[in-house]
Amino acid sequence: MKASTTTLPLTTGLIPYTGPWTFELAAHLLRRTTYGPTLTNIKWALGQGLEATVEKLFEEIPLPDPPVNAFYPGDPNVPIGETWIEEPYFNNILNEQASYRFRSVTSWTFGLMWQEGISIREKLTLFWHNHVPVNAVEDPKFLYRYGALLRSYAWGNFRDLMKDITIDPAMLRYLNGFQNQKEAPNENYARELLELFTIGKGPLAAPGDYTNYNEQDVQAMARVLSGWTVFGLTIESTDGTFGAEFHPDRHDDGTKVLSDHFNNEVITDMGDQEYKHLIDIIFQQEEVARFICRKLYRWFVFYQINEVVETDVIAPMAQILLSNDFEIKPALQALLKSEHFFDAAFAGVIIKNPVDFLMSIVKTFEVETSTGLDEIYDSWYRIWGFSRKMQMSYFEVPEVAGWQAYYREPLYYRNWLNASTLPLRMDYSEGFCDAGFFPFQANGQVMRVEALKLLDQLDSPDDPNAVVEECVRLLFPKPISQERKDALKAILLPGLPDFEWTVEYQAYAADPANPAVANPVEAKFRALVRSMVTMPDFFLS
Repeated sequence: MKASTTTLPLTTGLIPYTGPWTFELAAHLLRRTTYGPTLTNIKWALGQGLEATVEKLFEEIPLPDPPVNAFYPGDPNVPIGETWIEEPYFNNILNEQASYRFRSVTSWTFGLMWQEGISIREKLTLFWHNHVPVNAVEDPKFLYRYGALLRSYAWGNFRDLMKDITIDPAMLRYLNGFQNQKEAPNENYARELLELFTIGKGPLAAPGDYTNYNEQDVQAMARVLSGWTVFGLTIESTDGTFGAEFHPDRHDDGTKVLSDHFNNEVITDMGDQEYKHLIDIIFQQEEVARFICRKLYRWFVFYQINEVVETDVIAPMAQILLSNDFEIKPALQALLKSEHFFDAAFAGVIIKNPVDFLMSIVKTFEVETSTGLDEIYDSWYRIWGFSRKMQMSYFEVPEVAGWQAYYREPLYYRNWLNASTLPLRMDYSEGFCDAGFFPFQANGQVMRVEALKLLDQLDSPDDPNAVVEECVRLLFPKPISQERKDALKAILLPGLPDFEWTVEYQAYAADPANPAVANPVEAKFRALVRSMVTMPDFFLS
């Protein structure tokens, strides 16, 4: 892998890209903003142009229908096919209910990625899940509401998102906000709100002083945030309702004084509106805009932010964010339409995270699932399970700072690859191309790469050189040498002249239902695809 040895461009900044719009650039944009774009998606983007494609990526679409009970017939209030998100738990079947509902919400989440089309919403939902993560939240209803919140703010207002996530039931559980009361302040959320979610520490200035805030601020903000609890958690949910609520008797109504980092702001008692006022104070600091722009840059472009990138990309992007009152969309669109984003130096420098890697297989190759509700959900759940084995478990982020690939120096994205996860990538790549994988419960249609479906979509499927070239452009983020192309063609056409492939494909095209001519073509093309998805190039974006 060479994802870490990139020579960064020096001058492009956020200057809008006005050069030729090519297949490679359209593919680059869709790989970074969606999961595993299909050949049809890329050709659509190529035909529409950069501006129209970016507009499509940010097109407002309705929030999805909630997850349903696809597995468990024993829930008295939730028949198969109906949603459970506002239904109660019962002591005698609590474990069964919690289990099927967790499977339901995780399966459904992966289904949304699988069926996203040309939309950046799911990529941004995962970005926010990494930025304001949760783990060890016992109730799937809480997880559903948390995910819906992130999805609704995908490219919306960052400040408003932070207000809502502060009293989100899943976050209150995860960072102990529900335990924060005036007699026993809990500083967990206040500390992470500053350090990881909004402004960052900055260089250590003095003991207890982190340049952007100090310990006085953490303590004062914890007092501001006191008084919030959650209700309706699992067995407490006798009527299905759940959420967060404010208890004035648990809230510290005394005066709180922030440090000079926040202009010595004095906060007096504002009851259940006090947390919103606090967020507004934090967002008066311009560093908040630069902080989140760096996070977006590492997610969509590259982890390395040198002085030139800080000055020419992060600073103007942050200014766009400030000028638009912390609306994410204008700033992110400027980045995605910039010369900097499309510089060839950034092609293939991101190692796909496990979710992106798996979706690059099932989506790019248009892997099919059965049509039964339980089988569809089981297929989605199987992909979640594969991702979990590769150390990226949705709704179970291992650290409050997110996954290490997005903050841990010096490896960053290379943290996805280790002695445990790399063999799994190879196994899954080969498995989808060979026998395929059954859904979670081993029922329904096997999930397998549809080789002939892709072959038939190519522009020149009867030309072996064009077949290799088109597959390289689709599956790899960067061009490869002619020597490597020749090696791939040798897999497609082992030891035979080019015309042999042309004759075989044309015979198949004339009679595609005839296994005698279809099977040899499929076997050869499947061998080519199998080889390509196990190559390091396919692991990169």
